[in-house]
Amino acid sequence: MVFNLGTVLLNLFSTLSSFALTRTHLGQYWLQHEVQGQKMRVATYNLRFDSMPDNITVQQSLATLPDPLQQYTFFGKTGEQPWSTRRIKVFEHLEIEGTVLAGFQEGLVRQVTDLAELLGDGWGWVGVGRDDGVAAGEFSPIFYKKSDITLVSNDSFWLSNTPDIPSKFPGAGSVRICTATHLILKTGVERPIHFTYLNTHLDDQSDAQRRLAASMLLTRARFEAFKTKGPVVITGDFNSPATGTDSGAYQIITGALPPVAINQTFAEKYAVPKGVLPNFTMVDLKGQAPRSAVSGNFATYTGFNAPGDASVYTRIDFVFGGSNGLWTSDAYRVGSSLTDDGVLASDHRPVFQDITLH
Repeated sequence: MVFNLGTVLLNLFSTLSSFALTRTHLGQYWLQHEVQGQKMRVATYNLRFDSMPDNITVQQSLATLPDPLQQYTFFGKTGEQPWSTRRIKVFEHLEIEGTVLAGFQEGLVRQVTDLAELLGDGWGWVGVGRDDGVAAGEFSPIFYKKSDITLVSNDSFWLSNTPDIPSKFPGAGSVRICTATHLILKTGVERPIHFTYLNTHLDDQSDAQRRLAASMLLTRARFEAFKTKGPVVITGDFNSPATGTDSGAYQIITGALPPVAINQTFAEKYAVPKGVLPNFTMVDLKGQAPRSAVSGNFATYTGFNAPGDASVYTRIDFVFGGSNGLWTSDAYRVGSSLTDDGVLASDHRPVFQDITLH
């Protein structure tokens, strides 16, 4: 057999070139999918606690829904309505908006179990009552759609000087709690994303409590960013606008003000090695979304005021992402709690944030 050296070398060069090109394309493919990440819509919504309890069940509320083809009296109702009137509207927000992850505030145990019943077996939830660590008092629960999110672990801690037990910060109006979770997002065909999600509700009366809480949240979030090497998301009613005399908590968690001293045991438990993530903060994701993708209302708290009365309007409900990144803020919207029958589903509005996690 006679070999043509030129032909052999030409074939070898062609094979190597093809192999290199294939590896380049594979690299580009994986890079593209790595960048694409996993997308989700997360909501934060203060439910307004069940201040007017009754014995009406979820099924009774569903059975008495009006004929959708019949016109009702526009703005026939005014002011705060019982939870039994409001709960269906809260449920509809989650379903219609395509939310897969939601952090609520102010929910009493009845409200939490009502939402679990309405959402059905396709959803899971975690959280405890803040007053006893079981079922007493308000929850800051986290609900997640099982088809899109897997729960890995969860815990709760109190935003006080004794974070491991149910407790109230001196001078605060109420006991305050944070629900922490490790989750896996699997909404797309790309690799699942492990991430940390915290949901909370800061005090409405004590600025000192809010500053302490923001400092604790920042400590825990930085630890999770270091430990998991993944994205960190925080939602909640901070009772602290971005500017003004009550903005201390917002300023601390976003890095404009330094943290205050916190419980030493908590600080040591969630410490990171010296020099690691030294300038870690949480980023307000509304400001990171494309301007054309920021829609809806500005105020997230409206009270139960009549339509057009903006005397108490303010923005105090937020979605934050850790400054370690690994997220893209795709869109942001503040919905409405008001329907034209006059019912306000809550004295807060729902906040929806579209995020891609990488």
